[in-house]
Amino acid sequence: MELFGFEKETLLDLTVNVIPLGIILFFIAAFAVVSPFGLDPVFSGLQFSLMISMFLLLAVLTYYAGRAVEDAERAEEEHATLDDPDGATELADDDESTEDDAELGSDDEGLPEA
Repeated sequence: MELFGFEKETLLDLTVNVIPLGIILFFIAAFAVVSPFGLDPVFSGLQFSLMISMFLLLAVLTYYAGRAVEDAERAEEEHATLDDPDGATELADDDESTEDDAELGSDDEGLPEA
């Protein structure tokens, strides 16, 4: 499922910014319907310009953040494909850690006797 060109995982990441966008939009609508501070054109205009500018700036920031996340994921997938074209990954053998684990499991000299 893609919305605005973003994958589902990216949309979940962007939810952090979508929630404040909804809150700002709610207050814009609430102050447009109910005017608790009176109808002074200067103060109401300043109030709405601040709320609308913050809404637009956060919306633009959210969009570009989503694009950056999508591009980074795409570059990571391409890098993984270039490193391993077959899609199979090999795990490196760590002989030292297995030898250390074997020594720890079989050595009881450091333990006090009960």
